Amino acid sequence: MRVGVIGVGHLGQHHARIYAGRPGAKLMGVTDLDPLRSRLIGERHGVAAYADVTALLKEVEAVSVAVPTSTHYAVAKACLEADVHVLVEKPIAATPEQAQELIEVARRRGRVLQVGHVERFNPILLAARPHITHPKFIECQRRSPFGERGTDVDVVLDLMIHDLDIVLSLHPGPVEEVRAAGMSVLSATNDIANARIAFSSGCVANLTASRVSSTRLRKLRVFQMDGYLSIDYHTRQGLLYRRRQESKSRPGFERKPLNGGEGDALTLELEEFLRAASTGTRPAVSGEDGAAALALAHRVLEEISAHMRRHS
Repeated sequence: MRVGVIGVGHLGQHHARIYAGRPGAKLMGVTDLDPLRSRLIGERHGVAAYADVTALLKEVEAVSVAVPTSTHYAVAKACLEADVHVLVEKPIAATPEQAQELIEVARRRGRVLQVGHVERFNPILLAARPHITHPKFIECQRRSPFGERGTDVDVVLDLMIHDLDIVLSLHPGPVEEVRAAGMSVLSATNDIANARIAFSSGCVANLTASRVSSTRLRKLRVFQMDGYLSIDYHTRQGLLYRRRQESKSRPGFERKPLNGGEGDALTLELEEFLRAASTGTRPAVSGEDGAAALALAHRVLEEISAHMRRHS
């Protein structure tokens, strides 16, 4: 499949690298607002560096869109209307309304729209999923040191949205209540946020995201009636705890380690995109999935604003 990459900065350069080495893909070219950057990545992989999106779209069947969040909607829409399959980095768009329009355009044009929630393809999460059946309490922690990249959006849209998408993918049911708080520390938007989300199934999710931490942390814990699961996205290690069945007088857990192996999440994500685009089938992380995560993220943001107003 003939593919291209729009935006070859921090993330897009890796899309180009992986496409260039995949047997099922033929990287046709790249484009970026910075022509020097575009030329550098193009030369690295022996492909054309296009001056604009329109010229690239004439040469490809599918593209990765890795531009700033504020331009996701406009660029992805142009690609879909050119009858090109699209993988757009997360979040799918800046607003839920834009997300819904992208879904409609993709449906109308018969194109695949996949959203780059790459954590869904983390090997440790893939190893853990078969053990998650009826979650009752979910705890997500995502912390990073401060950096300039990503601060064009709130930490909820930058970091927490990964975990919002994962929680929704566990099918806890419709959202019943959202409570949230956050604050700005080093940027103009929230740099740390916490959300408590209650679902119709009785499941409760507690999520914390920070981009002003001294260390990096990516963890998920899922508690169920028969035990709990703990995974570390960074180390790709996990532990599964099952309640011992043999003795009610001596309650306790049996522990089983989980190992995510050496697979690369971004490679798995792009392979899924190529599969969906070549077959015309729904991708693992669809436009609808991306829109659901974005809508919940905006609900969290609304609750943070309400919390600030109540306590100002």
